Amino acid sequence: MIVIYHKPECGTSRNVLKIIEDAGYQPIIIDYLTQGWTNSQLLGLFAAANLTPREALRTSKSPAKELGLFDESVADETILAAMLKFPVLVNRPIVCSPKGVKLCRPSEAVLALLENWPAGPYYKEDGQQILDENNKRLC
Repeated sequence: MIVIYHKPECGTSRNVLKIIEDAGYQPIIIDYLTQGWTNSQLLGLFAAANLTPREALRTSKSPAKELGLFDESVADETILAAMLKFPVLVNRPIVCSPKGVKLCRPSEAVLALLENWPAGPYYKEDGQQILDENNKRLC
């Protein structure tokens, strides 16, 4: 089973979802902006991905700066509380698979979580090739 915490408007998230689907998987897609997060859910995901809340904080196109979350003195608990209130603060996409949990930025990072890959040559939506014709990873 593969689970992706997804934002459809995000190009990286769309690329990751497409890679997963093109590899033959039918992932469970969670639109976390609609569903929000629970404290336990975030703590579990971050622990499994070996991330701190600060490392998982979305720094662009989010209210992180306005909320003062860039200051190094801000505690992880404060960042986590802000993520619960403003789900967009969590960087995405986060993918869970039998091989682990990972924040998949750049999108080709998802390959490390998949047993099967899409057939190469394979390109992201921006035209960047990530797999050659022999399914060798290019980046």
